[in-house]
Amino acid sequence: MTEDPLTDDEQQVLDEIEAKNVDFLRLQFTDILGVVKNVSIPSEQARKAFTEGIYFDGSSIDGFVRIQESDMRLEPDPTTFAVLPWRSREDGTASARMICDVFDTASGEPFSGDPRGVLKRAIERTEEMGYEVNAAPEPEFFLFEEDDDGRATTITNDAGGYFDLAPKDLASDVRRDIIYGLEDMGFDIEASHHEVAEGQHEINFTYDDALATADNVATFRSVVRAIAAQHDLHATFMPKPIARINGSGMHTHISMFKDGENAFHDDDDEFNLSETAKQFVAGVLEHAPAITAVSNPTVNSYKRLVPGYEAPVYVAWSDRNRSALIRKPAARVPAASRIEARFPDPSCNPYLALAALIDAGLDGIERGLDCPDPIRENIYEFDEAKRLEYGIDTLPGNLGEAIDALEADEVVLDALGDHVAEKFVQAKREEFGEYIIEVSQWELDQYLETF
Repeated sequence: MTEDPLTDDEQQVLDEIEAKNVDFLRLQFTDILGVVKNVSIPSEQARKAFTEGIYFDGSSIDGFVRIQESDMRLEPDPTTFAVLPWRSREDGTASARMICDVFDTASGEPFSGDPRGVLKRAIERTEEMGYEVNAAPEPEFFLFEEDDDGRATTITNDAGGYFDLAPKDLASDVRRDIIYGLEDMGFDIEASHHEVAEGQHEINFTYDDALATADNVATFRSVVRAIAAQHDLHATFMPKPIARINGSGMHTHISMFKDGENAFHDDDDEFNLSETAKQFVAGVLEHAPAITAVSNPTVNSYKRLVPGYEAPVYVAWSDRNRSALIRKPAARVPAASRIEARFPDPSCNPYLALAALIDAGLDGIERGLDCPDPIRENIYEFDEAKRLEYGIDTLPGNLGEAIDALEADEVVLDALGDHVAEKFVQAKREEFGEYIIEVSQWELDQYLETF
């Protein structure tokens, strides 16, 4: 009996497994909320994983399927193979991972609840319109000390500020080790630095196609946490872990190419933005309240989205200031022309957030939406009357309002697909419901002895 043939990429993975002495493979995927899941298999099962897939119980994964519909199949993407740099052992063996697509075993079709599949559908729509879409995120994170029991605290391990150096930035060695780990996994790192708040950091990697970018965000979060733990630190991508200081965002740069040329660039435009780019911006602005439910998906996200802490809350765009929702960064060459969505945060599911942004922008192109004029003044300094005069709306004030906006927006719902939209809304309604009935320590401190 002959074995099923492998593709060149699959055979290359088998060769690397042998060359790098990999004994276990982690087959990774994400649930609807963006939490990375994995199934570990002996490396001897890699060929079977490629030819037959690996089966698992989907009913155990949040938002996937009911118990009577539980059988799912993982199909690893060989182009995502990478050795885990923190899992090498003294005996010379190592572990590796591959990111998987999820299939429904009953139909044999891609599972409609797979977030990676959601983004693939958005990319297919882009390609049908003749474009290729690239993205580059800037995920920020905090490093906190652990207590004697290894639990996370909110005690930062440094007192640094924006672009500070040692001795204030005590985490520079941690960032260095994270960067080495990321580079070992194939990342091309552009820069790293201390962010504005104490204990806050940013590591930027180069742009890639949208699917690879979402894969990279999921990998990035895992690498940062794992290497921070080696330093007895806890890394968190929670948007606002400490009150009254800046929160963590994930500014996301997007561009589209057509026939090898940047479709967002126009030499003759004042802002070097093409009409296509402006229509894309108009689409994102129109659907921004609904996108926010996906790109800022936790109750804590809206503690970051308040005026005064450099987070954008105003539905506008600008080529100069950072108070607007979308910024047009300066570009040295035409290929670098892009837009920057400044409202997403790193708690989001990167596959769903990119899909929502892309489909909203494509809707603007398909409908030929007119882009409003840029706002070059600091919107943070506008009073309500001036803001209304300029016609500038604000993002939803909490997760409940964002979910309301999502349920009213057919474009973003369609981007998610029926299954993901239903399960996502259900999970977030429950989360917000639990949040609003809780009594916080602030309320006790404020009212318990006053009334």
